Parts: sequence; C-alpha cells; structure tokens
Amino acid sequence: MEYFYTPPHLITHNELTIEGDEFAHLTHVMRKRVGDMLLVVDGAGRAYEVIIKEVSRRTARCSITARRERLHEPGIAVTLAVALLKNAARFDVLVEKATEIGVVAIVPLLTKRTIPEHPKTERWQKLALAAMKQSGRCVLPRVHEPVSLTDFVHTSPANCLKVIPHEQETTRTISSLLTSYSSASVVICIGPEGGFTDEEIAVAAGAGFHTVSLGPRRLRTETAAIVASAAIILHHPAQTQ
Repeated sequence: MEYFYTPPHLITHNELTIEGDEFAHLTHVMRKRVGDMLLVVDGAGRAYEVIIKEVSRRTARCSITARRERLHEPGIAVTLAVALLKNAARFDVLVEKATEIGVVAIVPLLTKRTIPEHPKTERWQKLALAAMKQSGRCVLPRVHEPVSLTDFVHTSPANCLKVIPHEQETTRTISSLLTSYSSASVVICIGPEGGFTDEEIAVAAGAGFHTVSLGPRRLRTETAAIVASAAIILHHPAQTQ
C-alpha cells in the first residue's frame, strides 16, 4: 500500500481525513478512488490501514481498519545536531538520509567555523516529510531552527547518551559506548567542514558529551552524520509489525 501523511488532529477513533498537498497527491497523482486501501501515518509514531470512503473537492475521508504503533521505527531516539554546511544542497541530502536512517530530530548548529547561510528550515521539513513516507516510517523528524553549539549542548537532556565525533579521539568508538551505557535516547553533535575548535570540544565535554572516533579517514560533515547515526540505530532494530 502507498504511504500518505495526515496530522494527528485530523484523526478520530474510526476515521481520518486527508487534505492539502497529500490530498492532491492522492487524487491527482496516484488516482486513488473510493474503496481503495491506503497506509496513512501521522508523523507521531502511528500508522493506520484505511479504506477511502468519500472524496470531495478538497478532502478524502477514510475509515480506519487497523492501527500500528511505531511501525519501522528504531528502538532508540536519535537527535542529530549538525553544523550548517556552506553547500545548501548537501544539507538537503543530509536531512533526507538522516530521516531514512531513523533519526527523530535534526538541529542545524552554528559553530565558530560555520559559514553563515540563510537556513531553509521550511524546505528541510518538507524534505523530511517526503523521506519519512518514502522510507516507510511513521515518525516525522522535527527540523529545528539553527542554534549555537554552546546553547545546544547546555540544553541537551541530562538522561541521554551524548556523542561528539572528533578526529583527535583514537580509542573510544560509538560501539564501545553503546556497550557501556544504557539509554533510550542519544544526541549526536557533528562539526563543520573545518571541525570543532578545541574550545568547543571542551564546552561539549563539560556538558557531558563523549568524544568518539569514526575511523582514520577524514569524513565530510554529512558523511560523518550519516555514519554516526547509522552506527547507533543499527544496534536497535526497527519495529516491523
């Protein structure tokens, strides 16, 4: 069944409504009709098997036949904080791939070596929505407004595992941390093209972040973000039923 999205406020106990861009895709692109079966996700962790019961000019009403909780979602919540990239197209790819991997939030970071660019938060949120549906997830990652590294590390939750890849770390890895810590959530900080400064690493360490190695090769920012996220999420299999 094709995936569609509708927000929680359009869902009741027995029915849900599809409208807006999703309705246009449903009727004009996919050519769905009354009686067709769909899988609709609410972006908050629930998936619904539905049958279209009525199509009007702007909305489609569907009967809910089954519900699934956290379909295809990993068993751990990963927040990915990444320094803004000079090349906006590369950050687009990062948002798309991080969503496919299974992160629950993406936070653009402002660091001392970040080259200021106008953030495209609304565009990134739309890319996350498309990637959520394409990958079969039911949680829509939130793309936050940019925030400074200092503010971010000092406001990160105390009860999560905090990871910051750093080229000067040679022994501690993500795998070794995961065997030592038991946490339902992880926060990852990824630096800009020029890397974090020593002062920034010290600030993060003071806020409880553990430096880790991603291997001997020098990785681009978006590559490091994907590698680190995947290393954590692959240790926590997704719900498939």
